Amino acid sequence: MNILVFGGTRYFGIHMVEALIQKGHNITIATRGRKKDDFGNSVHRVVIERSSPKSIADAFNGKTFDVVCDSLAYCSNDVKYVLDSVHCKRYLMTSSASVYRLHVNTVENDFNPLEKSLKWCNRTDYPYDEVKRLAECALFQAYPSQSSVAVRLPFVIGRDDYTKRLYFYVEHIVKGIPMFIDDIDARMGFVSSDEAGRFLAFLAEKEYTGVINGSNGGTISLNDIIKYVEEKAGKNAILSKDGDVAPYNGEIDYSLNTEFASKLGFRFSPIKLFIYDLLNTFVEAVNSPNFA
Repeated sequence: MNILVFGGTRYFGIHMVEALIQKGHNITIATRGRKKDDFGNSVHRVVIERSSPKSIADAFNGKTFDVVCDSLAYCSNDVKYVLDSVHCKRYLMTSSASVYRLHVNTVENDFNPLEKSLKWCNRTDYPYDEVKRLAECALFQAYPSQSSVAVRLPFVIGRDDYTKRLYFYVEHIVKGIPMFIDDIDARMGFVSSDEAGRFLAFLAEKEYTGVINGSNGGTISLNDIIKYVEEKAGKNAILSKDGDVAPYNGEIDYSLNTEFASKLGFRFSPIKLFIYDLLNTFVEAVNSPNFA
């Protein structure tokens, strides 16, 4: 298939493109041209400005793709800029679990983008959770005839996580830096960057339309994580209300139900199969000048 990818040069987007290449697809990556990739001659590249409708129109008007994989659609205008200019048989948007009022066993029907009023907005007009909801509203309300899917992911974690949210906790423990955690026992869901990428590549080949959750199996608490890192590093976490505010503050007990993904044939691995190896990597990397 002829596939256009927005957001394929970092994080889970890299894993998605790698999986699509392995499947033999013809890949075009649309980027700002600021970050080099390691795909060589396996992909085509187009330089665009994602937030500019003119840039996208100039690059893609009159072109048709079998699938558009869009990991950069943060708001309703982002969806509009692409779908007004790019013709595609199928549009796959990376959404977020932030669209939900999360709880244990959160299912896709817990947020219906057809029941919320559509507002055209830019990324900075509302908080992240709201602009992601409005992106879904734009997709399913303004383009009802477009074959499309919105993939709802929780926090994505991996060695390549540029946000370094999970790394924050490891670094603070190993270096003895005080941190403030509001609920150490909240059990949360995560998805590894490589499985997120492979799931997106998997869905690019499916006919499923609508919304779908993607998450590793099970949950884990910050208390579990901290205890493991303390034992691994031989250091005790310093918890203080005056410490650095931890990035997962505000989270509550939640998990995403992935039965739809399983029925399609994609089985996520349990979170505890990989997260401890990732924490080991972070512990070793804290004092390494080569870790980026």
